[in-house]
Amino acid sequence: MLQDPLTISDQPGSQPGQRILTLAGPLILPNVFLFQSTVRSDQSQNLILDFSKVPYADSAGIGALVGAYVTRQNSKRRLGLVGVCQRVRDVLKVTHVEQLFHFFDSVQAAEQN
Repeated sequence: MLQDPLTISDQPGSQPGQRILTLAGPLILPNVFLFQSTVRSDQSQNLILDFSKVPYADSAGIGALVGAYVTRQNSKRRLGLVGVCQRVRDVLKVTHVEQLFHFFDSVQAAEQN
């Protein structure tokens, strides 16, 4: 499971300026470069990351997520996380970065916010 590849599907949100990236697989060092390049290329005002199929994130994955947050904050753009499993939430808590992120139960809820 931890060596599975990460796939990222991309779709527009229901409102202008929104983009939804659906991740499937672990967000770990071997997969982090795909994540970083995809997020860095995004120019949307509101990026929604659907984590409902992400079972695990290591320190490199958390670092990439924090990097995405910082980049978006610096350019006054938003980032929302959807469907983050308890295991990933626990890693975010332990690393004291959970408070940086906006969490949503569904993509639809994130699109409305």
